[in-house]
Amino acid sequence: MARLERTLPLAYTELASAADLTPAEAQVWDAARAATAHAYAPYSGFWVGAALLLADGTLFGGSNQENAAYPSGLCAERTALFGLSAARPGHAAIVGMAVAARPGAGPFGPALPCGACRQVMLEAESRQGQRIALLLPSRDGTILRFASVADLLPFNFQPEDLPAAR
Repeated sequence: MARLERTLPLAYTELASAADLTPAEAQVWDAARAATAHAYAPYSGFWVGAALLLADGTLFGGSNQENAAYPSGLCAERTALFGLSAARPGHAAIVGMAVAARPGAGPFGPALPCGACRQVMLEAESRQGQRIALLLPSRDGTILRFASVADLLPFNFQPEDLPAAR
C-alpha cells in the first residue's frame, strides 16, 4: 500500500493587539480577562478565564477551578460551556468565545486550550449547528482569531463515532 502524505492548512488571523478587535470581539475578550479574577488556582498559580458571547448579546463566563484531589478541577473553557448549558437550557446560540490567562496577579499570557477543552468546544459548536468564533492570546502577545473552534481540532471525535449513536 502506498503511503499518502497530506498537509492540513490552519486558517486564522493574527491581530497585533486588542485595538484590532471588532466591538463585539472586544466585549467577549474583556469578559474573558475579567473572568480570570474568579479562578481558583492555588496549585498551578495559572488563572484562566473564558467568556461566551451569545447571539442575544448575553455574556457568560467561566474560570478554572482547581482541587487538591488533582485532577478533579476543571478548565475555564469547560466551566463556561457546561455552566451555560446547566444554568440556561435552551440559551441563544454561542457566536463568540475568548480565553485569557495570567499567572497569579501577573500580566496576561498565552491561553491555548487543552485537548479536552477543544473537544468540548467542538461538540458545543456541532450541537448548535453554527460556528463559534474564537479569540486566544498567543505566546508572543498577539491575538489569534479563529472563525470556528473546529479549526483547533481537525481530527476530532464526534457523537456519530459512538456505536450507540448509529
